[in-house]
Amino acid sequence: MSNRALSDGALSDGAAPTDTLTVPGLDAPVEILIDEWGVPHLYAESADDLWLAQGFNAARDRLFQIDLWRRRGLGLLSEVLGPQYAAHDRAARLFLYRGDMAEEWSAYGPDTRRITAAFTAGVNAYVDLARGQEAYRPPEFDLLGYQPAHWDPSDVARIRSHGLVANLEDEVARALTLRDFGEHGPAVEDLRKTREPGPHTIRIPDGLDLSVIPDDVLDVYRLATVPPWVASTPASRLDGSNNWVLAGERTATGRPLLANDPHRAVALPGLRYIAHLSAPGIDVIGAGEPLLPGLSIGHNGHLAFGFTIFPIDQEDLYVYRTHPDDPGKYWYDGRWEEMTTVEETIPVAGGEPVTTLLRFTRHGPVIRELPERNAAFAVRAAWLEPGMAPYLGSTSYLAARTPDEFTAALERWGAPGENQVYASPDGTIGWRPAGRVPNRPGWDGTLPVPGDGSHEWDGHHLVSSLPQVRDPEQGWFATANECNLPADYPNADRTVTYDWYAPYRHRRIAEALSARTDWNVDDCVRLQTDYTSLPAREIVAHLVGQKLTIGQDPAVDEALGLLDDWDAVLAADSAAAVLFEVWYRRHLRPALRRAALAELGLPRDRIATALRRLLPTGTPSADTADARTDLRLLPLATADLLRDTLAAAIADLEELLGSDRERWRWGKLHHARLTHPFAGRLGPEAADWALLGPLPRGGSGDTPGAAAYAGTDFRQTGGATFRMVVDVGDWDNSVAMNSPGQSGDPRSPHYQDLFRPWAADGSFPLLYSRRRIEQHTTARLLLRPA
Repeated sequence: MSNRALSDGALSDGAAPTDTLTVPGLDAPVEILIDEWGVPHLYAESADDLWLAQGFNAARDRLFQIDLWRRRGLGLLSEVLGPQYAAHDRAARLFLYRGDMAEEWSAYGPDTRRITAAFTAGVNAYVDLARGQEAYRPPEFDLLGYQPAHWDPSDVARIRSHGLVANLEDEVARALTLRDFGEHGPAVEDLRKTREPGPHTIRIPDGLDLSVIPDDVLDVYRLATVPPWVASTPASRLDGSNNWVLAGERTATGRPLLANDPHRAVALPGLRYIAHLSAPGIDVIGAGEPLLPGLSIGHNGHLAFGFTIFPIDQEDLYVYRTHPDDPGKYWYDGRWEEMTTVEETIPVAGGEPVTTLLRFTRHGPVIRELPERNAAFAVRAAWLEPGMAPYLGSTSYLAARTPDEFTAALERWGAPGENQVYASPDGTIGWRPAGRVPNRPGWDGTLPVPGDGSHEWDGHHLVSSLPQVRDPEQGWFATANECNLPADYPNADRTVTYDWYAPYRHRRIAEALSARTDWNVDDCVRLQTDYTSLPAREIVAHLVGQKLTIGQDPAVDEALGLLDDWDAVLAADSAAAVLFEVWYRRHLRPALRRAALAELGLPRDRIATALRRLLPTGTPSADTADARTDLRLLPLATADLLRDTLAAAIADLEELLGSDRERWRWGKLHHARLTHPFAGRLGPEAADWALLGPLPRGGSGDTPGAAAYAGTDFRQTGGATFRMVVDVGDWDNSVAMNSPGQSGDPRSPHYQDLFRPWAADGSFPLLYSRRRIEQHTTARLLLRPA
């Protein structure tokens, strides 16, 4: 479905109903026009009123979501949901920002504190309204039996656990692999994860005893960084994104285009919220997270901007030797140093408060103590430093009018690491990665390190030391979380990371962008939802090249017939696509890894254990393992291996979809089904809105139209629920999508109105001019001062 298919709604005659609400704190009225797709357009007479109205409006549409986010981040879930959340609350409190708030606020743009104070005042104004009148209170509060809470401005900055964390999972998985497989450890690790830029040799830090690291060392870290209603598995930690900018010589109109589709967990409600914020000095539209002031992706009538994850390694696990008689002391720089201990009380609904002790070393929160081994473990994270609240740095670039102003504002950006792209009506396009890169002199952060003072950070590398591009000769620039460091970048000396994402989404985007010079907005939407799998293309080419004997096995013959002329597009209605995905994920991939482990000489009784390490979710259908390894192992795919796995895949499909080949379609298995985080606790009153779907989906984690899945039910777990394409200079011609809808209130017409259009790869107009907005306004809200 193109964006045009969604832009034919009836035009408003200007008689959209108006609601009037009194909002304390406003100096003048603020008008909110809500268009037919649920996007609010806020018009204020001052910036202070604008930010207050933004907070009020965010709460109007997403109050339960942001209240839950605050409770999770501050460690206050047990207060309303019961004692089963006490462990989560303790973990969250370990990872709060605990430094000086004056230093914290000064690290952002000069207005960030004022903006945040106004925003939270607006949230609190709506909280008061919702507490007093059921009509304004989302039904979850009454069904769960508690009231929304008030915010302090510091809550926004102190909570850090909602950001996209990076590297620590790989760091520990790498250490456990080396620990468990002895002389074969490095080779098994090479199968587990590709490191770039390469070749890269793993070096165990001097003084690190791998045997002391327990399997559960990250349990508390995961409790803090993964919402308790989401399983703490690698498959649940889905991020990534695509973006690109096209110069005028590559477009049909001669104007630049900017496209962005950030990938996160597919959830109900969605993570992103689109808004239009207009006041003297600022007129910006786009998406952010509803719990944060400002926006992070969009345009302001002078500049378009968007980002993808630039996976800077901002975390390290420190391993300490603790005192045999006092586990609260650890060895550092030739002496015993006392941990800092903080006692906190966690309130518990329906039970006694829980008193807990939080320990910290000079490096960060202690996440595991092992006194029987005289060991403890703590996390050092750049995102716990001043000025590192995720995405809050975007407030400094919202009013940037030129590329230089925008890139200068990125000097303050801290976390997470991002590939920022931008485009302006004068034709300028560019890429600027941003984020705080720790300086690790003499070590590279790929493994845990001793906490004895031998492996310290020496400040941070300057953002200006990272590569950047402006007006590339090829006329376009794209990022998709791949290793995009130039060949001459000194990563050994200024390490960004060695844990990059697979390059296949980027390669497919580059293939498409390079092929044409007449791109338009609709073309970009089609590329954002492109389901071409480059790994599938290469694997099927290898299969065809093997020239398997026809006639030996009817099942194999059938599989070859389906795949022989396939275009490697994982379309929802494709029989070849469902055969390929079932064959590749559930049969070929495990068989290749098993063959590789056997070739290493790993003892037979260790191969099954190693295979579970290489496919960490415990199921061969997981869409999270790295296709780079599979393609590297293709030479091991003998004719017998291919024949056996193809026959097994056919039998598997008959179990999954039946023997009727007409029912074999990728979308019959691969689907989107959205579940409210508390669907199991809300009761029958929520039956109509706590579960949406299923709807058929194309793609996989390897396609530009990212649709990662995990588990045996093929449910999409990650991808782009928000998409945006900006026609730079003709702003009203821009489009967006935000599934399942703009509102998180199930009583709203915009709660799920975009779910089906999203699943069908559609988009809607992202209107900017007041004239066009008025034509599509379906509701008006007037906020008046008290």
